[in-house]
Amino acid sequence: MIAPSTSPKKVRNRKASRKHGLAPASSPIEDCFRVPFALSSLAAEEESAAMALHAAAGLHLSPPNLRNRYQGFVSADYVSQARLSGGVTGAACYSRAPLKKSAANSYQGAGPKTSVFLPRVRYAGSQLSISNAGFRRNVEQGVKQLGRNVVVKPARASSASAAVATDEGVPEKKAWEGVKPLPFVLSVGVGLALRFLVKKPEAVSMQAWQLLAIFASTITGLVLSPLPVGAWAFLGLTVAVVTKTLTFAAAFGAFTNDVIWLIVISFFFARGFVKTGLGDRVATYFVKWLGKSTLGLSYGLALSETLLAPAMPSTTARAGGVFLPIIGSLSLSSGSKPKDKSASKLGSYLVMTQFQAAGNSSALFLTAAAQNLLCLKLAQELGVIIANPWVSWFKAAFVPAFTALLTTPLILYKLFPPEVKDTPEAPAAAAKKLEALGPVTQNEWSMVGTMLLAVTLWVFGETLGIASVVAAMLGLCILLCVGVLNWNDCLQEKSAWDTLTWFAILVGMAGNLSNLGLVKWMSDGVAKTLASYSLSWPAAFGVLQATYFISHYLFASQTGHVGALYSAFLAMHIASGVPTGLAALALAFNTNLFGGLTHYSSGQAAVYFGSGYLELKDVFKYGAVMAVWNILVWTVVGGFWWKVIGLY
Repeated sequence: MIAPSTSPKKVRNRKASRKHGLAPASSPIEDCFRVPFALSSLAAEEESAAMALHAAAGLHLSPPNLRNRYQGFVSADYVSQARLSGGVTGAACYSRAPLKKSAANSYQGAGPKTSVFLPRVRYAGSQLSISNAGFRRNVEQGVKQLGRNVVVKPARASSASAAVATDEGVPEKKAWEGVKPLPFVLSVGVGLALRFLVKKPEAVSMQAWQLLAIFASTITGLVLSPLPVGAWAFLGLTVAVVTKTLTFAAAFGAFTNDVIWLIVISFFFARGFVKTGLGDRVATYFVKWLGKSTLGLSYGLALSETLLAPAMPSTTARAGGVFLPIIGSLSLSSGSKPKDKSASKLGSYLVMTQFQAAGNSSALFLTAAAQNLLCLKLAQELGVIIANPWVSWFKAAFVPAFTALLTTPLILYKLFPPEVKDTPEAPAAAAKKLEALGPVTQNEWSMVGTMLLAVTLWVFGETLGIASVVAAMLGLCILLCVGVLNWNDCLQEKSAWDTLTWFAILVGMAGNLSNLGLVKWMSDGVAKTLASYSLSWPAAFGVLQATYFISHYLFASQTGHVGALYSAFLAMHIASGVPTGLAALALAFNTNLFGGLTHYSSGQAAVYFGSGYLELKDVFKYGAVMAVWNILVWTVVGGFWWKVIGLY
C-alpha cells in the first residue's frame, strides 16, 4: 500500500487539472462524491497516515510532485489521480474558499464550503480505514451517494487498515492477520525435513547443516509468503539464535554491512526524485522531444528512464512514481483505457515496452537497482573483488545494455503493435505540462546538484578514498539540510526499512554458510558433476547462467532470488573454472534481465501489470520472447565486448 501524500496538491481549477493530465479527462465528476470537511482535519488525518485504501495493488497516487508547484495561489483546487487495482478512477479535492497556510503547515479551510472528491469505490474487497469519526461518517455517506453501501470502520491506532463492511452494511468477519497456515506448514516442513530426514554429509558440520535447514525454510517462505518478507526473515533469524545455531553477534552482524545501508539510502534518493517531481519533469521533456510517433514516444520514455536510473536506484519507484502516471495520462488522452478493448490502442504497447526495457536500464548502472549492490557484496564474501566497481560495472554493461535498449521498443512495435501509430498531440501536451510545472524549483536544483555530487563520488570514490556508502550518506545529509527531504520522509519509506531487515538477514545467513564451508562443499560437488561431462568452462558458464535465469520463474522477487541462489551459483562458476569477474557480473546482469519474465518477477512487474493495460497471457508470452532476445544480445554482443575489455 502507498499512503496518500502528506499535504494537498494545488492546481488552478478542475478544468486545468484535466488539461494537464492530473485527473482523467474521461472521468465525469459525478463518478466521485462530495464530503464536507475541514482541510486542517484532513491534513492531520494524512499526517498520521490513518487513512488507507486497500486493494490487490493498493492505492497509487500521482503525480506526486504537485506539493510545491503552485505556491502563491490563494484560491486553489486540490487534485490527485488515483489508480485503484483494476481501473483508473479520478479523485479531486476542491475548495471554493481561500485557503491559508497555518504556522503548523496545515491548510485551514472554510468548513462547510470546503468539499472533497474521493475515488469511486468499485470493488467490494476494497478497504477504507479512517480514525477521525466525523470524517469517517462523511466518507461513508459519500460512498452511499454513489449507490455503494460500504460501512467504513475505525482504523486502529497501531495500523492504517481495518475491517470493511459491505453488502448493505453487513459487517464482514475480520480476516486472520497471522501466518497463512498452508505456506507456513510447507515452509517449516522443508527445513525440518532437511534437518532430520536427510542424512548429513560427513564433510559438513552439524552447525552448518542446521543453518542450511533454517536458511532453506527461510527461502521457501520468501517464495510462499506465510508472512511478509521482513517478518518471515526475522522469524528465521530468531530460530537460528534460539537454537544456538548462530550467536546473536553473528546473526545480526550483517546489519552493519555498508552495501545494505547504501541500498537503504538509495530508497531515500528515489523518494526525493518523486517528491520534488524532478523525475516527472525529465520524462516529460523526453516525451516533448521524441513523442510525435508511438515508437518515438516509447524510445523517449525508455531513454529517460535510463538517464534517471543511476541516481534513482529503485525500478519500482521509477515505474510507479514517474513513468506509469505519464503513460496512463498519454493513453487516456488517446482513448486507450485500462481493462478495456481500447487498451491496445496505445497503453498496452507503452506499458509493455517500458516494462521490458526497465531490465536493461537497471543492468546498465551499478546504482540503478538495489540487487546490483547486493550481488557485488555477496561476490566479495566469496573473494571476488571488482576493482572500482561503479566504473567497472558500467564499462562491462554499456555495449550490450544499450544494444538491447535500442532494439526492445522496435521489436515489440513489430510483435505487439499499437493501433495508434502517430501521437502528434503528445509533444504539445508535454509542452503544456512543462509550462504548468513552471520553472525548475529550488528543491529540484538541489536534487540535481546532490545527485551529480553522489554519482561523481561513486565514479571517482576509489581514487579519492571515499566509499560508495559514504558518498550516499553525504548526499542524504545534504538533502536533509536543504529541506528536499525531512526525517519524516525517511521514516515513512517503509520499503527501505523492510529491505534493511530482510536483506541483512539473508546476507548474514549466506555469509555464515560460506564461513562454515557449506557453500564450498556444494560448489565443489557441482563442479565435479560438470567435470564428469567433460564440459569446458564456457559450456559450464552457459549451463549455469541459463539455470540461474530460468529458475526465476519460481521467485517473486529479484532480491530474494539473489539472496537464495547468487552465492551458490557464483561458487559453482568459480569451481568450474569460469573467470571470477565474468561470473560475478554476468549473474548480476541476469538478475536484472529476468525481472520482465512474469507479472510477479519484480517490483516493476507488479506495478505495470496492475495498471490494467496488460493481459496475463501477453506478459508471459512477450516476457519469454524478450528474455530470449536479451540473452542473445548479452551473450553475443556482450561476449564479444567482454573479450575486448579483457573480462576473460
